[in-house]
Amino acid sequence: METTQSTSPLITNDAVVFGLLMTVLALVFYTSKLQAPFWKRFYSIIPTVLLCYFVPALFNTFNLISGEKSALYSVASRYLLPASLVLFTIGIDIKGLKRLGSKAVIMFFAGTLGVMLGGPLAFMVVGFIFPDILHFGEEETWRGLATIAGSWIGGGANQAAMLEVFGASKTLFAQMIAVDVLVANIWMGLLLYGAQKKEKIDRWLRADNSAITDLEEKMEELHASQPNSSSGISSWIIVLGVAFGATGLSHLFADYIAPWFEVHYPQTAQYSLTSSFFWLVIIATTFGMGLSFTKARKLEQDGASNIASLFLYILVATIGMSMDLKALLDNPKFFLVGVIWILSHITIMLLVARLIRAPFFFVAVGSQANIGGAASAPIVAAAFSRYLTPVGVLLAVLGYAVGTYGAYICGIILQAISNSIS
Repeated sequence: METTQSTSPLITNDAVVFGLLMTVLALVFYTSKLQAPFWKRFYSIIPTVLLCYFVPALFNTFNLISGEKSALYSVASRYLLPASLVLFTIGIDIKGLKRLGSKAVIMFFAGTLGVMLGGPLAFMVVGFIFPDILHFGEEETWRGLATIAGSWIGGGANQAAMLEVFGASKTLFAQMIAVDVLVANIWMGLLLYGAQKKEKIDRWLRADNSAITDLEEKMEELHASQPNSSSGISSWIIVLGVAFGATGLSHLFADYIAPWFEVHYPQTAQYSLTSSFFWLVIIATTFGMGLSFTKARKLEQDGASNIASLFLYILVATIGMSMDLKALLDNPKFFLVGVIWILSHITIMLLVARLIRAPFFFVAVGSQANIGGAASAPIVAAAFSRYLTPVGVLLAVLGYAVGTYGAYICGIILQAISNSIS
């Protein structure tokens, strides 16, 4: 992730930055447990995960720290994310996931369609009002917008593919990165807030969430009926050993598999098969799901999902520190396109959800699997229930597969609109 900051932040030492982020997390969770009327009322409105996300964003916006110049997000996404995926999936009920039905996939593709149609619609509307947006200097703006489509359907690998396919300049690409990061992260924040209001939203959607409720209840009962078999440092070390051992193996295999595809089957780059991060997520999730069929599933009794949640909260904080709210002032017309684009995506998803009576969980996770990918879809899923995190992972993987196709088609439509308006 990138920002548009050009000056050095006040704090540049990542050890200090990490200490600051952990202090923020500690204060948020400490105050959320207080029984004082003010804090109880405050956290009934503002969910904890949202504060863990936006407070670091404010630090970045006012240049106290810099997400662009810090390595913390890279570490969290490459180490803590795969470890959390392993721990979340170790205790999952695979059969229960199957019972979720087809609505999850339908909502994912509704989100994909929303991105593919929303981008051209936003570009056309803003282009008619502000024709100067069609060009960025001597360059056609649609080439840069196509990279956002790649990011919002598949992820970073698909975004890079669209950059190569349509040939946007690095300067234009930097502007699009700012739109991508800010708009997508604000939407993620709204989803995290919406997760706390899911009952009200489900009633408006006339949703049938029985399958989700059944899975949650079954997993909670399993967790409650099997209290910790052991406690203390020995059990935690075993949990961490499995998590990071599997993460290490995932990196090892990914470092061999991705280059192999790049050398022997370079054309598979369009499916993200040459991306190490793609294979890292796939392999870590596969390890966790495989272990769920073994005695390792008992690690849930030793706090596997709790440790995984901790890792995800740290990841949330590092994602938040990549947001620069002042970037809105750099090129507001581009951000207007981004806002209309995401609103189109949201509208289509809500219409489809209401039509098929899909619960808000599928709306939120299906959307984030497109817009945010594997790094953030599990965070949104966990905001609903830690037992549903694998749903976000599986849908995000689907986004990798279809991202290049959808983004390419979107790019072609953007090009046609640009030519027709000019």
